[in-house]
Amino acid sequence: MSNPTPSPSPSAAPPLPNPLAAASSFLHHHLSRLASRLAAPRPALATAATRAPGPQGASLSPDEVARALTGTPVFTVCNSSNEFVLVSDPATGLRSLGLLCFRSEDADALLSHVRTQQLVLGKGAKVVPITLDQVYMLKAEGIAFRFLPDPLQIKNALELKSGLTAFDGVPVFQSDLLVVKKQKKRYCPIYFQKEDIERELTRASKASRGSALSKKIMVGSLEDVLKKMEINERNSGWDDFIFIPPGKSLNQHINEDSTYAVVM
Repeated sequence: MSNPTPSPSPSAAPPLPNPLAAASSFLHHHLSRLASRLAAPRPALATAATRAPGPQGASLSPDEVARALTGTPVFTVCNSSNEFVLVSDPATGLRSLGLLCFRSEDADALLSHVRTQQLVLGKGAKVVPITLDQVYMLKAEGIAFRFLPDPLQIKNALELKSGLTAFDGVPVFQSDLLVVKKQKKRYCPIYFQKEDIERELTRASKASRGSALSKKIMVGSLEDVLKKMEINERNSGWDDFIFIPPGKSLNQHINEDSTYAVVM
């Protein structure tokens, strides 16, 4: 996936039907606010902050952060040489970016746009799945990416954060009620779909024999959580997170992922 071929800037494209129009709109919105978002305080999930501090150590390595993302698929468009198709925004002066979709149908729409607008580039182009841990390691090598979140999860996040009319980044959901401990290790599952965490909370409620458990769901952004994981030290609480792929439970993910088999 070296030497990706740039695709036309979304700003130069004619109005497009959903979901690609949403992709272009999101990209422009995200790029125009990127500098201010990086400089401003950013909300993140609160569980790590509530944990009692332990012995401090070195910051998490890229491999350790990537491990927490194992198994979650995203979708992008590649050319016939398996190189990323990039988008750019000349209005901001930012370099070209790889666009990653959390829904395969959004990637399909992006592929259709590439094939329609750029006949040479679109010849042989295809949708390619890639896991978030692979994306994170490519990011560590200096390749820039932006995500196109699931619009339904954006809606869910805004409902949880009443008063907001926009949400920056990819929504992720967490609850203190779902934190578990295995072999003296603490695990805090982070979900990409509100429906998945609600299902887990319902199971937790039943397991507690009907006790009145508050279904408190916290919402943050994937980008914020990853940044916190990168800058905080081991045993600070930010190394407890494990990201649960859409449609799965914590137990399903652990059972299917061999990297957790030994410690769990």
